[in-house]
Formats: sequence, structure tokens, C-alpha cells
Amino acid sequence: YCLGVMPFIFFLSLCALFGYYVAHCQFTSPDGHDAMFVEQFYFNKMLEGQYNSSVGKVVGYTKNGIKVADKLNRNEGFMKHQVWKSNLCKRNVIFTKHHSNYLETPYVWLRSVDAADSRHPSMLVCSAYNFYPKQIKLTWLRDGKQTTTDVTSTEELPNGNWLYQIHSYLEYTPTPEEKISCMVEHASLMKPMIYDWEPSPDSGRDKIAVGAAGLLLGLVFSVAGLIYYKKKSSGERFFLINIK
Repeated sequence: YCLGVMPFIFFLSLCALFGYYVAHCQFTSPDGHDAMFVEQFYFNKMLEGQYNSSVGKVVGYTKNGIKVADKLNRNEGFMKHQVWKSNLCKRNVIFTKHHSNYLETPYVWLRSVDAADSRHPSMLVCSAYNFYPKQIKLTWLRDGKQTTTDVTSTEELPNGNWLYQIHSYLEYTPTPEEKISCMVEHASLMKPMIYDWEPSPDSGRDKIAVGAAGLLLGLVFSVAGLIYYKKKSSGERFFLINIK
């Protein structure tokens, strides 16, 4: 049996005589940063030659293997192809090791969005950013109970850097004392995280406060103007009396 032996022409003839070819990536570090690419050629259970990316050349272990190794090491095209395979091996090992155990906790933002039409209910948005792996679940809770009414969600959207984001929307009509929350479940979390919606101060009261402040300010200016007018009028009368 012979597998992938085309780069080494010499060993093609050996494949008909119990020869075989082995290529693999090997590493010892937990993150795979020391990965190296190894190609080995055997004939009758004897290692004839080997390419090891950490050595950077083909090494022959038999008389024929040494001759072939010397020719291949002088072949510029062959050596460039070996370097390409070595780099591909390292990238794949690092990616596989890194992402098989890689977890990134989502950043969650719960906010309200003003409705374009006051006749329609308000909208809450629960967004999760920069998480990995892709699988995630966002659930809306109203007074602690799951709700799926008036809920829409996007798919997990890739950021382009192996991380993802997702957005879920809840249409609701505000009611006094109601508690609304967004529950997030993800592999990076030890338990589901619940984010409670905290409404901003009532905008109506804010408007009243601003109006009251404006009214008070206007009253102050009015009183000040009246006092100034009276003083000016008194001064003019006193001046006219003295002239007479």
C-alpha cells in the first residue's frame, strides 16, 4: 500500500515492493505552537528517508535514501512545497487546539429603543457581543416567566475575528411593577446569566421639572424687572419735583 508518494519519485518504485508513506503533524505543547510536519518513507519495514520541518530538509537513512535525499534537498520547487505544507500543518494544529477548548464570554447589553409611532408598544433589545463558540441562547422573562410573544431574534452573526454577536427584540407595553429580564445561556458561563431591565426615570416627570424650573426662572426675571421699573419711576418723579 502506498499513499501520497508523488513528491518522492524514487520511492514510487518501492511502493510495488511493500513500501509505504506516512505524513503527519506532531507537537508536544498544549497549544500546538511547536507543531512540525513529518514525512516518512518505508521499504520492507525499514525507514528509507524522512522530511522533518524542524530540521528543514530530507534525511536519508539507507544508501539509496541518502542519494534521493541529496537530490530532493537541491530541488528548489520541492523544498518550497515542503515549507508550504509545514506552515499549513502548524496553522491547522494551532487552530484546532485553540478553538476546540476556546471560550469567550459574551458581553451583554440590554437597552430600550424608542418606538417611531407612539401608538405602538416600546421595544427592548438584548444584545450579546464577542462570544465563542457560536451556540448561544437568549430568553426573555417577564416577572420570572419565559415569554415568546412579540419576540424576534437574529441568527448568530460573525464578527470576522472568530467571535459572534446576536440580538433579540421584545415588543412590550410598559406596566407598573412589571419586571422584564433577558437570560443568556452559553458554554463560557457556569450558569445562565440574568440581566434585569432598569427603566430610566420617567420622561414625563423630567419634562414637568424642566417646565417648573423655566417658570420659576421667568418669575424671577419678572420680579427683578418690576423692581427695576419701580426704582426708575421713583427716580424720575423725584427729579421732576426738584425742577419745579
